[in-house]
Amino acid sequence: MPAEFSRAQRLGEQIQRDLALLIQRELKDPRVGMITVNFVELSKDLSYADVNVTVLVPDDAEEKIVESMAILNQASSFLRAELGRGLKVRKVPLLRFHYDDSLKRGSHINSLIYQALKNDQHN
Repeated sequence: MPAEFSRAQRLGEQIQRDLALLIQRELKDPRVGMITVNFVELSKDLSYADVNVTVLVPDDAEEKIVESMAILNQASSFLRAELGRGLKVRKVPLLRFHYDDSLKRGSHINSLIYQALKNDQHN
């Protein structure tokens, strides 16, 4: 029996796919690092979309990440208008961008595990 998906889940996945393409193709600001849209969580009334993104910048420079997030949030009305052209919904949700550091945390945990295994082999 197929799994049931709510309308919010389907719309969130569509927004994620469309936003990833829009940011890549339409956002022409050279200050923005490489953006990956990780997931989109919609409010229950579908009026807000919390967009969690990862920003890939050289040396994980914190100021570049903050700048990229500010630019994304400033461009949210443009991105929302562009989303509205492709989505078949009455009202496009307001976009709120949030930085997702799970990739960085995962890499740090991986390095800690590697160090622990290396120390165990030497003891």
